[in-house]
Amino acid sequence: MFQFMVKYLHFIYTIANVVFISCASNVLPATQTKQETAAHKIILLADPTIFFNNGMYYLYGTGSNQYADGFISYTSTDLKTWKGPAGKKDGYALKKGDAYGDAKFWAPQVFKYNNKFYIAYAANEHIAIAVSNDPSGPFKQDVIKSLSEETKQIDPYVFIDDNGKKYLYYVVVANGGNRIFVAEMNDDMLTVKTETAKQCIEATDVWENTEKDKWSVTEGPTVIKHNDLYYLIYSANHFKHATYAVGYAVSKSPYGPWDKYDGNPVIDKSITGQNGSGHGDLVKGRNNQLFYVFHTHNSSEKVPPRKTAIIKLKFIKDKKTGIDKLMADPGSFSYLYQQ
Repeated sequence: MFQFMVKYLHFIYTIANVVFISCASNVLPATQTKQETAAHKIILLADPTIFFNNGMYYLYGTGSNQYADGFISYTSTDLKTWKGPAGKKDGYALKKGDAYGDAKFWAPQVFKYNNKFYIAYAANEHIAIAVSNDPSGPFKQDVIKSLSEETKQIDPYVFIDDNGKKYLYYVVVANGGNRIFVAEMNDDMLTVKTETAKQCIEATDVWENTEKDKWSVTEGPTVIKHNDLYYLIYSANHFKHATYAVGYAVSKSPYGPWDKYDGNPVIDKSITGQNGSGHGDLVKGRNNQLFYVFHTHNSSEKVPPRKTAIIKLKFIKDKKTGIDKLMADPGSFSYLYQQ
């Protein structure tokens, strides 16, 4: 009987120990969250953009120090899990040496025109456009040059209107601030009609310069047409500030004048819970769901490397003004993860 009890107790102890170990293996230390364990998989691209083509989404952005020689790309079929770097040249869709620039590769946009793929981007604080036969690159220039060397220009965005006219929205870095301009493009999609250049937006509202910096910032333009109105989405404040945020303005013309939404900002820390939420691009998902892909600070303590995030947007009817409001869905905010 004694031996039986010993064996029985040993059996119970063994089973209990196995259960304890099994359960413990699924418990995270008190100082570690599930998000932190996966943090190394969060994609680290600032100023991101997503381009959709033939069932595939392509993600590009300003790389961290690890990817500073151009623009790497990632691919996804569902906007949730991403593979990459997937660019055709060592992971790069555009790599230094194939097109203008040798440093400061910032804020790309990829678009398709006449069966060719184009990337508009900033390098050395000037704008350039390169061409490829594939969204994954390699993007190249036949003649390596920028659009203009007259002033510092960054953050290009090409918008093609319903009538076929093409416009380049961009940021001029001069005279005490970053200001958004627009100019009509030529049909070659590589040059602009400089005589058409016009200022669109500068920082005038309180939310656009919360720290009262001497150098004010409006940047990262994206344009969408909705109900015959043009919505210019942009970011304001210095990107290093926690109050970096996104707002929009509306116009009846691609040139303006632009009326800023009085409920700005529409994406900021109060919506995402993250510092430095801004500078991105629009993309349509399945069922025409509108998303805004953007970046946040790495944490509450540091800015780089910035994390790539996405949030749902939707137009909401405003009976008072008759102009639809563009609003973000706070519950849809999430980071993009590398598979």
